[in-house]
Order: sequence, then structure tokens, then C-alpha cells
Amino acid sequence: MAGMSPLFRRKPSAPQDRLVTLIRKPGCHLCDDAQLVVEKVCDELGVTWEQKDISTDQTLHDQYWEQIPVVLVDGEQHTFWRVNEDRLRRALTE
Repeated sequence: MAGMSPLFRRKPSAPQDRLVTLIRKPGCHLCDDAQLVVEKVCDELGVTWEQKDISTDQTLHDQYWEQIPVVLVDGEQHTFWRVNEDRLRRALTE
């Protein structure tokens, strides 16, 4: 990579520059489990996270209703249904 133009070098983002989004709905036990994992990993790494409710957003409902809970990392789908703590941590640090 030494001879590669800086335009083509990809710099990894620091975990603090990342955003995790948990898409969920009320009364969903898998969503509650996913939130515990997201909170734990994001708190450890100093990553900002947010949650969105498919019952109040028709676009999210149409896109994700069969997969919730869904976790996005920087707007890209990372996983759905069950969140693996180690996998999420790797996605945020690599």
C-alpha cells in the first residue's frame, strides 16, 4: 500500500465515529435481547446508538417487519433476529 494513491487507501473509522441503529417494535422479546447486546457493546466501545420503532415508521415497517430486530451499522444492515456480541464488536472495531 505504500505506493498506492491516498485516494484509494481506506482508513478504518474509529469506533466513536460509528452509529448503530436498532430497529425494533414494542413487546418484542428478541428486540429486548438485542437491545441488551447493543447497549453493552456500544457502551464498552463508546459508540453512539439509536433505536427506531417500526410501529411508528411505515417505511421501516415495510422494509424490516419480517426481520426485526434488525441492527444497522452506519446505515448498513449488520444482522437481524439475534445479535451476536462478538460479531458486533468486530464490525465496530475492524
